[in-house]
Amino acid sequence: MAKKPTLDENGIMNPKPRRISLWAWLRGRFLAGMVIAAPIAITFYVLQFLINFIDNRVKPLLPPVIQPETYTNYAIPGFGVLVMIVALTILGGVATNLIGRSVISAADRILSRLPIVRNVYAAFKQLTEVIANNQQSSYDRVVLIEYPKRGSWCIGFVSTGAKGEIRTRLGEGYIGVFVPTTPNPTSGFLMYVKTEECIEMDMTIEEGAKMILSAGLVVPDHFSDEPDDQRSLPLPDEGAEKLAKKA
Repeated sequence: MAKKPTLDENGIMNPKPRRISLWAWLRGRFLAGMVIAAPIAITFYVLQFLINFIDNRVKPLLPPVIQPETYTNYAIPGFGVLVMIVALTILGGVATNLIGRSVISAADRILSRLPIVRNVYAAFKQLTEVIANNQQSSYDRVVLIEYPKRGSWCIGFVSTGAKGEIRTRLGEGYIGVFVPTTPNPTSGFLMYVKTEECIEMDMTIEEGAKMILSAGLVVPDHFSDEPDDQRSLPLPDEGAEKLAKKA
């Protein structure tokens, strides 16, 4: 006897469930496995590349007495990384005392006076100082700015308020916004815009970076009861004060 068609609560005939072929089922499971395995495999590959890269450059500098290959028949992966960590820790300890600071200051003066070398040295020194100073170098928040034309918006990271000559030339109320490129957020350009011309986002810096890296494919969830009108954007210093008061 043929099955009677089922009806929903409105009396409308329910459509027959679509049968999935074996090939479609296998393809779906294969893609699901790739989604799970790909991030893990890429992470291990990057770590392996970095470990081998450091080992290949640190181990040739070591005397045979402390190299593991002298006493074993196989190489120990990551030994060069361990030696580099110990060496940098010792260097940091030496640099904090009076003699170490004097030696580093003298080396800094010598490198700063050498032609060609001083340009490269000064650039990398400034970059490392900015990265090391987490309190001042971290981005404040994510914003949307209208660029490159009216009606088009791009994601940017608020770095700091306008200071120095830029503040003198432009006036009050301007903030520095770093607009990264996709999919490489380490490159981009710096723009100084009015605070009222920005739309503040609720997403974190990490979520904004993921969105840029994925070219907009990875978008964080957002649940808000606030109206859709644009919120006023405080200056970075004022935003930090508000967060401190809330804490």
